[in-house]
Amino acid sequence: MPLHGARAAALLAWVNSTKVSTDPLNDLSQLQDCNVFIRIINKIHRSEEGESVLEQPLPERISFIRGFLQKHCKHKSAAENLVSAQELLGGEELALAKVAVLLLYHTSMSCKSPRDWNEFDYKTQVELASILTFVLDNEESLNENLETFLQRKAPLPSSSTSSSSSEEHSPLLSLPHKREVRFLELKKIASSSGANNMLPGPPSSPMGDVMQTPQFQLRRLKKQLAVERENRDELEVELAENRKLITEKEAQITMMQQRIDRLALLNEKQAADQQEPKEMEELREKNESLLVRLHEALRQCQDLKTEKGQMDRKINQLSEENGDLSFKLREIASHLVQLQEALNELSEEHNAALAQSQEKQGQLESELRAALQEKKCSEEKIEILQGKISLLEDQLAKLGDCGAQQKGEVLGDVLKLEELKQEVSSLAAKGAELQATVLRLEEEKQQREAALQSERGRFEEEKQQLGGLVASLQSSLSESHRAREVLEQDLQGREAEAGR
Repeated sequence: MPLHGARAAALLAWVNSTKVSTDPLNDLSQLQDCNVFIRIINKIHRSEEGESVLEQPLPERISFIRGFLQKHCKHKSAAENLVSAQELLGGEELALAKVAVLLLYHTSMSCKSPRDWNEFDYKTQVELASILTFVLDNEESLNENLETFLQRKAPLPSSSTSSSSSEEHSPLLSLPHKREVRFLELKKIASSSGANNMLPGPPSSPMGDVMQTPQFQLRRLKKQLAVERENRDELEVELAENRKLITEKEAQITMMQQRIDRLALLNEKQAADQQEPKEMEELREKNESLLVRLHEALRQCQDLKTEKGQMDRKINQLSEENGDLSFKLREIASHLVQLQEALNELSEEHNAALAQSQEKQGQLESELRAALQEKKCSEEKIEILQGKISLLEDQLAKLGDCGAQQKGEVLGDVLKLEELKQEVSSLAAKGAELQATVLRLEEEKQQREAALQSERGRFEEEKQQLGGLVASLQSSLSESHRAREVLEQDLQGREAEAGR
């Protein structure tokens, strides 16, 4: 089955946006040498560890890429089946698309500063957003679903339709107060997480919206916490090595001290005999040399003990911070779930109110058109009747001097004329009533439009503020991450000094 054209084009547009290749790629098959993938990996880690791999044969390049995906993309147990080395060797577009999807996901999760997704057109952003959303929703079952997703269009979820139907008949004008109360509850929830800085909302784009969802933010926080734990484990291993080095130094110092003690006893014995042969001079020189080395070793030992104490304190502090981060992550995850549920509820209410308002507005417009048509017909009838009245009045004026028989006919025309005047009066009254109806319908339509516009503005404002709350939670963890980086650099500097 061929690849889904729009998704393949979106993945290719993202690969080109990384600017790791001098010439833009026009087809996924141009990625089969895997060089572009390796350069993207180097760009993600801001390193050149893969540069040497570019000079190796294709099987080694494929092994490097699969090793990276297995280590960094969470799908460690599934990497063997998810991206087949044999399919990559054959240059199959489906396998190349899988690698592009996983690198897009890892890059989005690892990037500390959000990129400007508006460089892509809206359609491409929609496809990239659908790819990210799919991976988030199917992390544990990518083996079964990723190929199907890349080869055909995924079905639309039906939950939103059923969930919004229950709110169809909710009054439009009663929603703002309810949403305002709900949003105050959300602000209270977010404030309990310890976030103090309210950042502006994310840019209005499909990719920006996906990357600001609580699901995406929670996944990114978990990934950062895992990286922090790996760093802590590495520091603990280095600390153990330093402790082993200190133990070895102390053993050497003990041995040197024993040799010095023996030389001192021998020196005392020689002094008592008042003899200074050539061997004694050599022993004295060795003794002095050993004393110098002893003092140097004692100084190094003292420095190592001092550094050991500092590193112990740093490790304890790191462990406490890690515990705080774990607690904070659980708390933020809970709050993000609540925020997502509330946002879904607001969206459902807004969609139901919007549908109801649009239906009511359509009814008002239909009634208004019918009333205007009826008003126009009445005005035309009045003009016709007024013409007839004018004609009959002229005839009556001419026949005013006729005989009795003609006067009888004239009397009939007069009655006829009176009926026409009554009909005109009736039509005029009906026209006035229709005019009042038209004015009422137009005023009601304007009120509906104003209410709908106000509701849309309120919903967008609440949505942006919710995005700001999520961003503020992210900034809280970023500050902790920066503090951790400072600690790591400090420890590396002290280890380098200890190595010298």
